[in-house]
Amino acid sequence: MNTYESKIVTINKRAEDIYNILSNFSNFTPLVAGKVNDWQADESSCSFSYQGMGPVGFKIIDKEENKTIKISGDERVPVQFFLWLQLKETAPYVTKMKITIKAELNMMMRMMLGKKLEEGVNTLADGIASAFNAA
Repeated sequence: MNTYESKIVTINKRAEDIYNILSNFSNFTPLVAGKVNDWQADESSCSFSYQGMGPVGFKIIDKEENKTIKISGDERVPVQFFLWLQLKETAPYVTKMKITIKAELNMMMRMMLGKKLEEGVNTLADGIASAFNAA
């Protein structure tokens, strides 16, 4: 498994508030409207189609309240991966977050996707932090 870790970002919210939103895929419904097709979600799983790509799904495989959320792809995802969100409240209304992605990539896929995953994990962390800090 190849590991890609984001930088640590700061979110000016309680860890509990962040966790309560990110640990339930149903909360993403308004965010993905018009961006993906065939969106379906419940608390612990979601599925969708995107730009001609067949349906794929994600599922929460483990979580520790206000601390971690571990996500994996379902059987329709072509690359086995794990995404791990870590939250640590360091002061009232100050939470540090880091995202780690572990993906099973062969040499060719690593050459094609490795750099994009490195950049993408930071972009994802920045995007989550920006969304929470703007709210």
